[in-house]
Order: sequence, then C-alpha cells, then structure tokens
Amino acid sequence: MIARLPRTLIISFVMAFLVAPILVVFVASLNANQFLDFPIEQASTRWYQELFTDSQWRTAVSNSLTIAVASAAFAVALALPMAFVLHTWKPRLTQVFFALGVLPFMLPPVISAMGALVLWNEIGRIGRIENVIIAHGVFFSTIPLITISLALRDIDPSLDEAAMTLGASGRRRFATIILPLLVPSIVTGYVASFVLSLNEYIIAFMVAGFSVETLPIKIFNSLRYGFTPTIAAVSVVFTAISVLALSVLARLGGLEKLLGGSVTER
Repeated sequence: MIARLPRTLIISFVMAFLVAPILVVFVASLNANQFLDFPIEQASTRWYQELFTDSQWRTAVSNSLTIAVASAAFAVALALPMAFVLHTWKPRLTQVFFALGVLPFMLPPVISAMGALVLWNEIGRIGRIENVIIAHGVFFSTIPLITISLALRDIDPSLDEAAMTLGASGRRRFATIILPLLVPSIVTGYVASFVLSLNEYIIAFMVAGFSVETLPIKIFNSLRYGFTPTIAAVSVVFTAISVLALSVLARLGGLEKLLGGSVTER
C-alpha cells in the first residue's frame, strides 16, 4: 500500500499538470468581459456564440473542418494501396518504400511546407484550399500507413488462402475479406489524421495562409491584437473535439494500434 502511494502521487501530479491549463482556458472562455480576468467576475457564453455569428471565425472553422475531412480521406487513399501492395507482394525494397512512406511525417513540418510551397508556386496554383488538403494528406498519410500495415500483419493468412482455394479472385478476396478486417485500422488512421490536420499550423500557413485562413492561423492572427475570450472558446471546442475523437479510438482499441501496440482479446 505504501509502495503504491508514490506512484499514485506521480500520476496525479502529471494528470493535474496536463489538465490544469485546459481548465484555466475553459474558465477564461466563460468570462463576460473582453479582457483576460482570472478568476472571472461574471460568467457568459457570448464568446461561444461568436463562433457562429462572427463571419471571420465562422469561415476559419469551416476552412479547418473542410481541410481536415478531405485531407484525412486523401491520406487514407494514399496509404491503403501502398500498405496493401507492400504487404502482399513484398518487393525487394519493401523497407525502403515503407521508409519513404513514413518520411514525410518524420521530417520537420517546415521542410514539407517549403517543398509544397515551391511546388505550388512552380505550377502557378497559389493560395488555394486544395493546396493545403493535398499537403496535409501527404504529410499525414504516414498515420494510416502505419495503422493499416499493422492490421495487415495481424490478419490470419489462412483466411485469404481458404478464399483462394474456393476460387475467389484477388479483387473479390480483398473486397470481402481483407477490407472489412481493415475497417477499424482505416478509421483509426482517418480520425488521427483528421485531428492532426485540424490543429496543424505551419504547413497550412506556408502553403496558403495568406488566402485560406484556418482556425490555428486565425488564432495566431488574432493574438497580434491581444487576447480575447473567443480564442479561449475556440480552443475549448477544438480540444473537446480532439479528446472525443481519441476517446472513441481508445474505446474501440484503435488508439493502441495507432501507438504500435496490439490489442488482445480478453
């Protein structure tokens, strides 16, 4: 019992250290005044309402959600065929190809952003929302590549062999056996890519930040003129979305897959 006490204290300290800033931001978002007062004198939800009534904040939220939804889908579309080909055909340079697939996420975001910026400048398509979608999709495709590859590794090969023995074609085996088994890992990769894209700043700013204002860019731009509780309200809302998404993954067992672990049936 005594030995457990230090571990409990350490865990409690870490949890308090992580949660305390979020609680402070949440309290600040309920401040009726336009200035940062803590503790607050009067509570109000007017700053949450401003997310939907202010056109600039509404546009930033819309841009962020559009980019996150589309780029996460693009990331999965890139990762799924690559993971399947590397697992099924196992070319000689499998490890090299897999490393190339992981490379974008391993590099500092500013390098990937610079490469995307040069590409779009050369093509002549500057300041478009699809630039950010493609850049985010390529950058975050590493996440679904890892989750899908782990899921493919855990699939019992006898299932595919049995279907082949029964005369099922490769396309039919993939559609009826492999793909349904990959759905949890695809959802895991999609949700993780969605959350990361939703909160990404550097790539979005360098690729199209002057014409496509996402929520992180809007927050940084607003901070130039001073803090307002609207920024705190936005932070609370999108923190809640991220926590909810990751909680769903943890509930389904996908979060352990995302972190490279294996979920065992009990």
